[in-house]
Amino acid sequence: MLEVSGLSVFYGGIHALKEISVSVPAGKIITLIGANGAGKSTALRAVSGLVRARRGRIYFRKEEIQNWPAHRIARAGIAMVPEGRRIFVNLTVEENLLMGAFHLSEKEIREDLGGVYQLFPRLRERAAQKGGTLSGGEQQMLALGRGLMSRPDLLMLDEPSLGLAPKLVRDVFGVIRSIHAKGMTILLIEQNAMAALGIADYGYVMQSGKIAMEGKGGDLLQDRGVKEAYLGETL
Repeated sequence: MLEVSGLSVFYGGIHALKEISVSVPAGKIITLIGANGAGKSTALRAVSGLVRARRGRIYFRKEEIQNWPAHRIARAGIAMVPEGRRIFVNLTVEENLLMGAFHLSEKEIREDLGGVYQLFPRLRERAAQKGGTLSGGEQQMLALGRGLMSRPDLLMLDEPSLGLAPKLVRDVFGVIRSIHAKGMTILLIEQNAMAALGIADYGYVMQSGKIAMEGKGGDLLQDRGVKEAYLGETL
């Protein structure tokens, strides 16, 4: 579904992404793991059209998109749930969800709103409540719901467990599994390498803007270098 080939991104004189290549097959969960500053979020921002690549190609369903504006990429079927949730704190829960469906018909919006409320019953209970009054976990659910409201073919998640308590992290990853079980293709960015690799079909380890290692999620979980660097284990 998504092919990133030889992608390089610069922030001024800083070479943030160094010719990375990533493949996201339809129906799979693919994860990018790595430390802060490794380039994970930059990769998602490049795919979303929020930053421009200096070199390389991005293909979505075999169509080259690296020069498309962000709104066209979103309409084509790519949604990003950003790091830090980035909800609209002064809008209600339902208004936040509707912001994700700006390009859909009223009929589609009604259908999808019901689906999101079924997936996140707590959001239905708080539909008229301001987004900024929700707990961190509820805000993450709201951000996920807003992403789903755009009817994406590819859902990109940037650090969905960031700042959450362990129980809420388990809840969020349970929701990700549920979304994937319904056929959603997911590109997941995570510092919680164990949780990410535990659900991923395939993973890429990023280091200093490069792909340092790649493999099946389960294989990377057992890799000595990954364990020592990202899972806090010394063998």
